[in-house]
Amino acid sequence: MDELETILLEAEDKMNKALEFLIQEFSGLRTGKASPALVEGITVPYYGTPTRLKEMASISTPEPRLIVISPFDPSALGEIEKGIMEANIGITPMNDGKIIRVPIPELSEERRLDIIKVAKKEAEEQRVAVRNIRREANDHIKTIQKAGTISEDSMHDGTNDVQKLTDSHIKQIDELFSKKETELMDV
Repeated sequence: MDELETILLEAEDKMNKALEFLIQEFSGLRTGKASPALVEGITVPYYGTPTRLKEMASISTPEPRLIVISPFDPSALGEIEKGIMEANIGITPMNDGKIIRVPIPELSEERRLDIIKVAKKEAEEQRVAVRNIRREANDHIKTIQKAGTISEDSMHDGTNDVQKLTDSHIKQIDELFSKKETELMDV
């Protein structure tokens, strides 16, 4: 495999990671429906160690507007409840001594618009990341062309391929944002 292919593969891999990151970020944005993704990434101090909620409890959604958290260690209930409150995601946990119920309230129009702003900001950050990856790849391609490793034609082909990758990933980011926006505005 030559250097140009390696540069293209690395650029594509990094752009895919930017997309995966955006998908992960969007899964944590509340849409008014209960989803384990809303709370599973919350970090809770467990015996002095910050631990993700999904590693210390089973999380389920028995109803469309309810998340139930069953800790593996019942002594962690208080810390989990406190962690959810501190995460400041607009939901209030209810601790009954065995499990924690998290009812998901209906989103107000104002809250929906706030969440869309956050989603838009996240999408823009990933667009910028993809463009930065494009710039790095193009710089690398120009460097190896100057070093005489590839011809000028190969350099142009390489930069065109990088641009196609960039366009494709930006389009996917736009589609993800559009889908999230529609999901958020569905009442």
